[in-house]
Amino acid sequence: MNTRHVTSLVAAGAAIVMLLSGCGSTGTSNSSNASDSNIISVYGSEPAHPLFPGNTTEAGGGKVVDQLFAGLVTYDAQGGIHNEVADSITSSDNATHYVIKLKSGWKFTDGTPVTAHSFVDAWNYTANSANKQASASFFSTIEGYDDLQKPDVDPKATLSGLTVVDDNTIDVKLSQSDSAFPVKAGSHAYMPLPESAFKDPKKFGQHPVSNGPYKFVSWQHNHSIEMVKNPDYKGNRVAKNDGLNFRIYTSPDSAYADLRGGNLDFTNTIPDTALTSFQSDKSLKAYNEPGGNTLTFTIPEWLEHFGQNEEGNLRRQAISMSIDRKTIAEKIFHGTATPAVDFLAAPISAYSKELKGNEVLKYNPSKAKELWAKANAISPWSGEFGIAYNADGTAKNWVEAICNYVKNTLDIDAKSIPMSTSDEFLSNVDSGKMTSAYRSGWGPDYPSADNYLVQLYDSSSADGKGGNSGNYKNPEFDAMMDKALSAPSTEEADKYYQQGEEILLQDLPAIPLWNQNATAASTSAVSGVAFDYGGGPVFTALTKKQ
Repeated sequence: MNTRHVTSLVAAGAAIVMLLSGCGSTGTSNSSNASDSNIISVYGSEPAHPLFPGNTTEAGGGKVVDQLFAGLVTYDAQGGIHNEVADSITSSDNATHYVIKLKSGWKFTDGTPVTAHSFVDAWNYTANSANKQASASFFSTIEGYDDLQKPDVDPKATLSGLTVVDDNTIDVKLSQSDSAFPVKAGSHAYMPLPESAFKDPKKFGQHPVSNGPYKFVSWQHNHSIEMVKNPDYKGNRVAKNDGLNFRIYTSPDSAYADLRGGNLDFTNTIPDTALTSFQSDKSLKAYNEPGGNTLTFTIPEWLEHFGQNEEGNLRRQAISMSIDRKTIAEKIFHGTATPAVDFLAAPISAYSKELKGNEVLKYNPSKAKELWAKANAISPWSGEFGIAYNADGTAKNWVEAICNYVKNTLDIDAKSIPMSTSDEFLSNVDSGKMTSAYRSGWGPDYPSADNYLVQLYDSSSADGKGGNSGNYKNPEFDAMMDKALSAPSTEEADKYYQQGEEILLQDLPAIPLWNQNATAASTSAVSGVAFDYGGGPVFTALTKKQ
């Protein structure tokens, strides 16, 4: 969807879709060519927003922010949590009270120290609706959050549950139990910000000052984003290279051509045209491993015939059962995607193939026709069914295939609706201006079912405050998520998450399609390719022969 980012740890989990293209001089930059020392040129897409961590919810900006900032914790390849800036995070009172101790000695790339205020000020800024940050909902369980969502809120108002005890101590009081809080603490929304971010937010978003593995150098819009290794970084992700050059593309084919020609070092977006051949291409190194990304499409409830009511639910279920996911996966994804059986990815502990109601995710044209007829008995169908997507990504073929299945099964006019750029597409999604269904997906921000479910479908994430772009609201589902967050163990929480998913399978606020593998390719000179818990590339591990 947008973007937010894996495996479950304490019971909770997040999303993204990637885009590319060759523009200008195919993404090359004056200072960092593919042949430069140990600067790695990688595929990138133009960020949808300035580089504020709390407003970064798509892949173009997400990959950049991940490299520039360091939070309280980091995640390993299995979804395990490790302290980063945090020295300890301790909970009490049934996970409604946390005390965070910070390590000393951390500093931002402008030389100013990273303190408790750096975190608390950033969290308050993100949570305050006056600042229009897309990850505000990540703070919904902290005391005072609801007050910050009021239309007339003071832009300087803060979360009453946050207290800076001293430079290295944060006291956090929650309005409800939240066992996932320590897991969320490594996501974009929880990154610290220096004082300069608030003095001139516009300038900061174009030239961020950070505390992560890399230091920002430049952002040439629609061309490249450059960064170099941060010599003062003290965390778990020390870079093995000297820096990264994110080349911005508008076509995955252009990026892949540059890779094969030796003008790009690495891409983690393989174009449809290369899926059958990239693993046997002797001119490069190929990678194809299980991942945590989910692919869906959303039918917003404001569309005629698709309200959150009996008619809308019948139509969503009928459309879902019109789709032969297995055949599309074989013919278009060529072994790099697996048909969805729930709303999660296989690495997440709550993932299940046995959920009640998951037959709506299976191809059944006769049942689809029956459900569509029942919906027509409530209100006769009129118009056409469309699915919008960004033409600078890799969705064209599968969106067209789905539309063909819907058209042929339900005997209605169904068509794909390309939008020229990811920026245009995401702007319409984020502002709630979509007039059709639209492609969506999720790459986890943190390793928990919470990231896939609460951040995408809970009411607290609707109305522009999070990833619930279709504005789905069901109190029964919300209550189940609250029970999961209050559960004393991952096993107990997973039961509630699964019960919540069974509600989603009836309502289908988004229609699950496939779980995507982590795929990538590099030149033969590059080594160290690895993937994180969600299937994203570990850029700090990349290096290349000179």
